[in-house]
Amino acid sequence: MLIPAGNPSLWTGPTGTNTYLLPGRVPAIVDAGVGDARHVAAVEAALGGRALELVLLTHGHVDHASGVPALIARWPAANVRPSSSPLVDGESLAAGDSALIALFTPGHAPDHFCFFDEELRDVYCGDLLRAGGTVVIPASRGGDLRAYLESLRRVRDLRPRRLLPGHGPVIEEPEALIAQYLAHRAQREVQVVDALRRGHGAPEDMVTDIYGSLPSGLVAAAADSVLAHLKKLEADGVAEQAGGRWKLR
Repeated sequence: MLIPAGNPSLWTGPTGTNTYLLPGRVPAIVDAGVGDARHVAAVEAALGGRALELVLLTHGHVDHASGVPALIARWPAANVRPSSSPLVDGESLAAGDSALIALFTPGHAPDHFCFFDEELRDVYCGDLLRAGGTVVIPASRGGDLRAYLESLRRVRDLRPRRLLPGHGPVIEEPEALIAQYLAHRAQREVQVVDALRRGHGAPEDMVTDIYGSLPSGLVAAAADSVLAHLKKLEADGVAEQAGGRWKLR
């Protein structure tokens, strides 16, 4: 059951962050929201008198994790993973009436996990993908494009039935969207290489060239994503920094 966290914004989308309630033997929620009182009340109403037992976090970004204190204030016995103990790649977690497999999927964040329902073949994918837009890879805050691409391929290879993202609607055609994401990143890499070839040496210099006109609130994030591409190109032996500027090798 999708319960919006009540935090719509330019970053989180018109309905804010998605949280997912799994009722059943082990009442659980995937992602904690931001502590909005209406969100906690909606979770409580959906539980129908049961106690919340498990909170699973896809990653530690504030729009997904800062609601933990409000949930714990209401259900003090709830187990929060990974806060109480680290998630382990491949670990099986009882949640609702399902067993969810924790999948380490870094890239958007260094601590990012997805949760795979093997029986339904659904993936709770946090900020790995979203419909109708791309995901920022914040290189200055632990984002890693190479790791992100590997994470996309890992989820693709599961051949999931659906993706349940942290923002936006449920994704009913996962393979098509993942292919789109991989193609988008390949195209963006070509654009970054072209910008380097034209003498642009800083991510900020490349933003207008690559993205065109952006709302002012998105310019820094776009530059951070360009930096993620530059770091990948550096790791691939294609680009390097010299004198504080980026250039092709």
